Amino acid sequence: MNKDELKNMLTMVANGTLSVDDAVTKIKLQPYDDLGFAKIDTHRGVRQGADEVIYGEGKTAEQISKIVSHILENSAKSVLITRMSEDKAGEVSRCVPLHYDSASRIGIAGEIRKKKDTGNIVIATGGTSDIPVAEEAAQTAEFYGNRVTRLYDVGVSGVHRLIDNAEVLSGAKVVIAVAGMEGALASVVGGMVDCPVIAVPTSVGYGASFGGLSALLSMLNSCASGVSVVNIDNGFGAGYLANMINKI
Repeated sequence: MNKDELKNMLTMVANGTLSVDDAVTKIKLQPYDDLGFAKIDTHRGVRQGADEVIYGEGKTAEQISKIVSHILENSAKSVLITRMSEDKAGEVSRCVPLHYDSASRIGIAGEIRKKKDTGNIVIATGGTSDIPVAEEAAQTAEFYGNRVTRLYDVGVSGVHRLIDNAEVLSGAKVVIAVAGMEGALASVVGGMVDCPVIAVPTSVGYGASFGGLSALLSMLNSCASGVSVVNIDNGFGAGYLANMINKI
């Protein structure tokens, strides 16, 4: 049940076309639907304003298909699936309408949402190798109806590339800075803009980067104000948070 459906139900109670007892029964039955291998959180859209997202890694294509089908039939018009392999996407697409992006491994089942008239989210990467994580953030933000501008390969080893895009950065409501190695991009961006910066450390880099730990620690120790940090390679978390900020 999403917010619109809840409002509609309450309107029906108010005008007498639905009894209070029947409404209570509907709400009681809604907290989650048990599929045996998964418990679908059908009230998440009411609680948080966004429906449940499916984490595809570790699930079979059959499990993903059943979860998606249930959500589309009962609580949402579109479903976001993260970390889904191309093979699984091919199988799922035979069961439900699916748009799949191989770079980010993001799948969108059901309707594609229209862009909303909100602020712009700018996503910048240190290098081309960071694009898969950046695209996870971009696809997530766009799924929720946000406008997204991509600035890829503008890292500090050639900082003039970033400076050339200062005007684009200054027009952002949120900036997502995605970088591996030493993760310096977040601090530089943080010193250029007056909006929140969400830093995403990636596991890109040589041995001493420790699978993204060096970038994570650098970003956590950023000297620029207004920089927050999500977990290593967590493009989804950054895109979701940017969407929340952009809606304010």
